[in-house]
Amino acid sequence: MAKSVFYFSKNKLSMTPLNRWDLVALILILSIISLIAFGAREMATPYVIGQSIPISLDPSYLLYYALRSVLRMFFALCLSFLFTFTIGTWAAKSHRAGKIIIPIIDIMQSIPILGFLSISVMGFIALFHGSMLGPECAAIFLIFTSQVWNMALSFYQSLRTVPSDLIEVSHMYHLSGWQRFWRIEVPFAMPALLWNTIMSISGCWFFVVASEAISVANQNITLPGIGSYIALAISRASATGVIFAIIAMLLVILIYDQLFFRPLVVWAEKFKLDANSSENISRTWVINLLQRTQALKLLSKFFSPALESFTNLSFLSRSKLVEKEINPKFNTITNIIWYGAVTIIVIASALFLGYFILENIPLPEIGRVFLYGLATGGRVVAAIIFCTLFWVPVSVWIGLRPRIAAVMQPVMQFLASFPANLLFPVMVFLIVKYSLNFQLWATPLMILGSQWYVAFNVIAGTIAIPKEFHLVAENFNTRGWLRWKRIIIPAIFPYYVTGAITAVGNAWNVSIVAEVVSWGNKTLTATGVGSYIAEASSKGSFPELALGITVICVYVLVLNRIFWRPLYEYAERRFRME
Repeated sequence: MAKSVFYFSKNKLSMTPLNRWDLVALILILSIISLIAFGAREMATPYVIGQSIPISLDPSYLLYYALRSVLRMFFALCLSFLFTFTIGTWAAKSHRAGKIIIPIIDIMQSIPILGFLSISVMGFIALFHGSMLGPECAAIFLIFTSQVWNMALSFYQSLRTVPSDLIEVSHMYHLSGWQRFWRIEVPFAMPALLWNTIMSISGCWFFVVASEAISVANQNITLPGIGSYIALAISRASATGVIFAIIAMLLVILIYDQLFFRPLVVWAEKFKLDANSSENISRTWVINLLQRTQALKLLSKFFSPALESFTNLSFLSRSKLVEKEINPKFNTITNIIWYGAVTIIVIASALFLGYFILENIPLPEIGRVFLYGLATGGRVVAAIIFCTLFWVPVSVWIGLRPRIAAVMQPVMQFLASFPANLLFPVMVFLIVKYSLNFQLWATPLMILGSQWYVAFNVIAGTIAIPKEFHLVAENFNTRGWLRWKRIIIPAIFPYYVTGAITAVGNAWNVSIVAEVVSWGNKTLTATGVGSYIAEASSKGSFPELALGITVICVYVLVLNRIFWRPLYEYAERRFRME
């Protein structure tokens, strides 16, 4: 006899038999939950600082290592979403907060991951003394710092460029601030945010080696994971280990792409600003499976009203927030207090940092490190120019063809996930064999880590172009450069600027990897602030580490103030989709 489930429908009790799809979905979901529970239990085992955690190059361990790495990534991703929906929204909604939060994000995304190592590792180990949770939380935090910034900037950019007609709709229906956020702003931002989420998960593979094979202040901590497996393979010059790591990464990326990202990308299509978007509906086997289950329909009967009530909360009423007049004098006093407090904090922090550096490092060395910053900055500029010239036209071509975009998304996701560390053997071999100048060939490694931020954002912007725009262009026979000038560039420009800013920040970040490459006993070093920070971190020299990070922050602030911030504001003002 078939098992049955019961639910209420229009005040009558209905009976629906469970089908075979319910069994398949149940097995899949329980398997995922069991793997998460097993991995979480392993993260909480006892650990004492200095204790050796053995890592083996035996490929039979790769499944376990992959589980540990993926769990760290997705725990960090949950924190990234929390940060994005809170801090990103605060920056977009508050003019005063935005003036502080966005420059901080610009700086934070440019700080190399080694800049967070010393503080985070020691802090979390002290917090979770005697437990593996200390190093695990440190690794998760480091991965979080490699994921969150482009997600927050993408969400900020979307909230700042919500079309005016959608804003008018929220006014017509008297939506509260809470309702407007969940019913208009989040759906509008969702396609771009999901593409940046894919980029975040893919990009953090680049830093997984540094987060799992931690070397700071002459203390080595290796956590079970693909990153530590790669680090061991590189240190032992094991080409076989590198090949096994690549195969494992490919399988892992294919699995979480099918189970997680493809369903989310298909789901996000319903949020496109396109009246005819339903003509080409994408499909994925996970969504098809869930739609065929009867249990999901039952759950929707219980959770849909709760979700509806959550998005329709009436507090933060728009009438209270917007229609209430604010005394200009009170507003001026508030601004003076706010900006005065921020100025005092910034000046005090700068004086303290300057005193700490000058007390421990001579002036000639400080000047030399600023010159190192110029060398790294030149590589960053070269990288972003290449990313723009190559990936903007390629990404637009992909984005204009939904079927090709669906095929290319997992391919690009794997290429973006491919750690440049695995190319070190080839790089070192070619440079040594042909006596190449590594000062120049360090730039391609920066490009490998940065190009995908431009590519994914431009693809998201191209996909978001309403179909009506293309129909108008066809009706007026608008082609070639004129079509780019009138439709494509205005539509993708805000997305490109967001991608370019995060690509520049990532290029500064990966300089610690790109300027110091090794394979076995051979190490190549390029002159730059990235190699300076890497050396300072390995020595455990906090003054030198602080100086290197300060130099990067100074260059990023100057470049953002002169170039990127005006360009970002121009994109918000000039190319807002009306």
